[in-house]
Formats: sequence, C-alpha cells, structure tokens
Amino acid sequence: MPRGVTAPDPETIEAGGLTPPLVLKAYGPGLLHKSDAGAVRLHLASAEDAVQAAREMRGALAAQGITPDGFLVEEQSAPGVEVIVGAVNDAAFGPILLVGLGGVWTEVLHDTALRLVPITASDAHEMLDELRAKPLLDGFRGTPAIDRDALVEVLLAVSTMVTGLDFEEFELNPVICTPQGATAVDARLIGSLARLIEAGISRTVSSNGAGNATGQRSGFGGLFAPESIAVVGASTKKPNFGNMFLGFYGASGFQGRLVAVHPEADEIDGVPCVRSLAEADVEYALVAVPAKQCPDVVRQAKGIPYVQVMSGGFREMGNPELEEQLIEAARQAGTRLLGPNCMGVYSPRGGQTFLGGEPGLPGTVAMISQSGGMAGEVIKVGERRGLAYSKVATVGNCADVTPAELLRYLADDDETSTIGLYLEDPRDGRGLFEALQQAGKPVAALIGGRSGQGQQAAASHTGGMVSDTRIWDALAAQTGTAIVSSQDDLIGVLDFFDLHAHRAAAGTKEVLVIGPSGGASVLAADVFDAAGLEIAPLPDGAADALRQLGLGAGSSLANPLEIPVGPRADPGMVKRAVTAILSHGSYADVVTHVNIQSFFTFGTSADPLLAYAHAVGELQQSLPDTRVTLVIRNAECAPAGVEDAVRALAREGGVPVYRNMEAAAVAIRAGKTFRRNR
Repeated sequence: MPRGVTAPDPETIEAGGLTPPLVLKAYGPGLLHKSDAGAVRLHLASAEDAVQAAREMRGALAAQGITPDGFLVEEQSAPGVEVIVGAVNDAAFGPILLVGLGGVWTEVLHDTALRLVPITASDAHEMLDELRAKPLLDGFRGTPAIDRDALVEVLLAVSTMVTGLDFEEFELNPVICTPQGATAVDARLIGSLARLIEAGISRTVSSNGAGNATGQRSGFGGLFAPESIAVVGASTKKPNFGNMFLGFYGASGFQGRLVAVHPEADEIDGVPCVRSLAEADVEYALVAVPAKQCPDVVRQAKGIPYVQVMSGGFREMGNPELEEQLIEAARQAGTRLLGPNCMGVYSPRGGQTFLGGEPGLPGTVAMISQSGGMAGEVIKVGERRGLAYSKVATVGNCADVTPAELLRYLADDDETSTIGLYLEDPRDGRGLFEALQQAGKPVAALIGGRSGQGQQAAASHTGGMVSDTRIWDALAAQTGTAIVSSQDDLIGVLDFFDLHAHRAAAGTKEVLVIGPSGGASVLAADVFDAAGLEIAPLPDGAADALRQLGLGAGSSLANPLEIPVGPRADPGMVKRAVTAILSHGSYADVVTHVNIQSFFTFGTSADPLLAYAHAVGELQQSLPDTRVTLVIRNAECAPAGVEDAVRALAREGGVPVYRNMEAAAVAIRAGKTFRRNR
C-alpha cells in the first residue's frame, strides 16, 4: 500500500512527511464510487496543495448532499496495469474471490475470473490465465510484464483474510501492478466493521445450507434399500399419488414389507393398512397428503429413519413458514426428511422406485436431482442408451437432506462409480463445494436457472460482478466437475464417465478423428477446437504405415483422417488404421464417426453397419488405456431398432455413442478434465 495519512477535515491534514506527487480521496457514506462524485484528486504537488484540494472537495461534495467521514492523502503510485481483487460472501457458497482488470475498466470490460475461497497458488495462476487482459499482465507491445508472483500473493492474502470472516464484500480496486510489485491504492469493506472490530475479527464460519433435522449425519443405506415402506395418502375412493406409488412398488416387485396408512381402511389396492404412521413400524415412509397436513404426519414418524414428503406447497410456493414447521416436525420425530416437493428414490438393487413398470438393471451410475421429472427423464433415456443406475435421489426443496450430504455418501459408496447432479438451489453450496473437492469420482452437473441470477449491485462493485453462472464455472475449475448445459449432455457425459473414467488415458488435449467425408471431418475439427481440444498432427511414420494399408489414394493423410466407411467398405479398416497410427505416437482420445444415412442410401442391410460397430468395440478392447468414442451421424435415417443395436454393440465393447460431434466433444472434454484433476 502507498504511504498515507487520514484526517477528519482539511484543516487537520498533516501530509508534510509524504513525497509528492500526492493523491487526495474523500471517504465515507455516499462515496461508493469516488471518481463519479469528484472525491479523487491526482498529481498534487505538495502537502499544501492537498489541503487546498480537500477544502474545494468538501465544498463540492456538500453541494451534492454528501458529508465525508474524512480525507486520505497518499503518495501517488507509479502507473501500471490496474487490477481489481475482491471477495463477496455468497449466501450459498460462502466467500468467492474475484480478480480482473481494474480501475475504470472494471465497469467497461467486466473481465474477471472467480474461484471459491480458499484458493491455492495454482488457482491464482489459473485465474490470471483466464483473463482476456492476460497479455497486459505478460507484457504487450513493448510494455514489460508485471510481477505476476506479487499479484498471486495478493490473491492468496485476500483469500486467507476472508476465509471464515463474517463480511459482505471486500475489494482492492485498483491494485497497480508493475514489474516491481503490486500496490493496493484503494480498498472497500462492506459489512458491520464495528462488530468485526469488537469481536477481534472473529473467524467463525456459519452454515449457509439447510438444517439437519436430527442433528446427526446418516449413512443413507436404508434410504436406498429399505426393508419396509409405508405410503401415507392413498385413497379408497379416488386414486391419487399415494395410490400411484403403491402401484409402482407392486410393479417393481418390491420384496420388503409394504403398508398403506389410512385411518379407516383395512387394505388399499391389495396393500394392508395401518391406522397411523406411528403404528407403521417401517424404515421408510412416503408422505403424499396436502402440504398443511404434512407436519402433523411427520411428527408421527418416531422410530422411522427416513421420511420422504412428495407434497408441494412449501417454500417453493411462497410458504417458508410451513416448511419450517415441517423441519421442526422431523426434528421432533428424530427422522431424516427427504424433500419436500420431491419424487423420492430409485434404486434397482434396493427395490426403491418412483417410476412405473419394471426397474432397469442395477448399475454404477448415481444421480442427485432437485427435480423429480428431470431425474425420471435421465433414468429412462439413460437406460434406453445402455446406462444402468445404482442410486438416484430426488431432493426437491432440500429442507433437511442436502445434495452435499448425499454426494458425500455416494462418493464412498462401493456400488457407485459415476455421479450426476441436477441442481437449482443447492442450499448448502459451501458443503457441496467441499464434497466435490473430496469426491474422487467423476461428477457431471446440470444447473437450472443459471441465467439472470446476478446480484443486484453496481457494475463496478465486486458483488455485482458475481453471478450464479460464474460461481458454478469457478466450482467446476476447482473440483473437476463437468458442468453441462442440457439434459442430453448430462446423459452423454455420464455415459462417457461410466465407460471411460477408469482408463489410464491422460487428460491432455489431443484427439484423433477418423471416419468418412472430408467435410464432416473439417466440421469436427471446428467443433473440437471450440471445445478447447486439439486435433493434433499425425505422429512421424504414421502416414507411411497408413499407405501400407492402402489408404491415402485421392485423399490426404492427416488428422482428421478420412477412411472409407460404408456398406461396401471393410469394417475392420478403422481398427487397423488407428492401431497403425498409435504404434507411432499416442492419442488419449480417438473419435471414430460414421454416416448412417449412407448405409441405407447405398445399401439395404444393417449388417455392414453392425459389423462396423463391432469393429469399433474390438478397437477399444485392444486399447484399454485409450478412450474410443463413436459418433453416428444422421442416425434418424436408420430403420427402427438399428440405432439401438449399434449402441448396444459399441457399448458391449466399452464405447460410448453420440449422435453428433458437439455432444461427443462435451463428453470428451469432461473426461479429460476429470483425468487431469485426478
């Protein structure tokens, strides 16, 4: 920081010990943007000039109705690159650190990078590398590079300072960076400074998430595989959601004890009844009654480890007080509460379901979703594509059980290898961040409501430069989580993780693309480049090896590589060509693509296409440490059932299948990021 002095009024300024040129600033309420208010003067030649400037500034501010708390006179720093370093205490995620181009450029360019606190030196360097202004930091058109290590130290110092601190916003703007170091020439702290000082800058961390109704952490085994279930809310007269769930459990072949709760009936839809939840003696209860009745029902759940409230009408409908009553009821009963406003749990091994019909095969893909409908779609579409699920939990409002808790459980679950998330308001964002850091398993997340959630503050304010979208991007960068933008990409990334996350292929950027059509290959190169992946040149010697296979006549031998694929082509050529290339160099990822339309325009049978898919599976089995991906372009041109057959054959060989290059690029990038982080 520059040397400086403060004074409550111009007459008491004593700046004689400072070396000109000097800077004068007024400070206090109403001076959020000092330059706009005329509360900054530069290039003052003496202490006397500073006093006179302060008198003039006081009069000008008074004309605007502003009375400053005091004046600051500082030695003016040498010019350099101006940077903003700030932190905001997000309601869900806790302290968020920000760096970007500072000074007046903060409002103009919005060029910033974010990370969740605390950060490492590696995080700090990555933040600087993300800035569009990075060339200014590294030296541009004859200007020297700044002392990057000094700026990294500033970021680490602010990260350390705000960790566990009760504050709203803190920023240094600008930090003037030169080859000799970094100097903070202005600072702002928003929050109860007096309270902080009285507490001795107390560093107590408060939870931002939902409360645990019982105050105890659960292993959640019984949530996914209960031995007994009670359904509250089924009707003897008019079928409702309660009846629907009784039917679901019956159709799924639930092997445990199933009862319905009804004050009068002896049985409903063939299921025996008990008079109240207090008499049920079960491990899991599903409550599907009107929202206002739910707290009374949940109070009866003493001795029941888990209660799921399907009913809506709580916080999501503007009734937070009713949700608080529900949480208190769960606390009194000593039960863990799933929901409210959620569909429940799906676990083929454990007999849990919220979907009609026979459950799919048990697998190793898990999911946590705040939307029951979204979870159902991911399950059904995923199973159609070959995915098999271990455990799926819908959590709705997360009033008690949070995504962070479930993620920690699934990260330690031997039956789960891959985890998907659909989140809108994670409640305990800080806990989720920490759980993702520790997960050790690949995680893909689809975030709903990412747009339009920026905080309401001035553009040059640190808080105004943080939005939900950018926090999720920061979380992804720090944890290796794959943030996707669509349901299809979520399923695609889970498919990729399921088949490829265990492989030892590196997280490096290179991709080998091989298939028919030069135009499709050129477009593929564009897609992978946009995804931050590299279509690396063929290794030395590869071209000669390909010519020995009869390739290269009439086409170039380069990456992307064009080979004949069609109803009259040799389906084994893809395996031989890739093997020849990899014998001269390595690619972490191989993308093989095919135009399905050509098989049925120039042929009449699916057999050649299926033979090609089988050959791609054999290629993967011969390369256990390389990730092979199949793209089936124009799959809608295939007769019914052919696409499913191609997917099944490829998946049997360990190869995920995508309908276009864009979906494949999203999945491949996610796989590389996970491997690099790991």
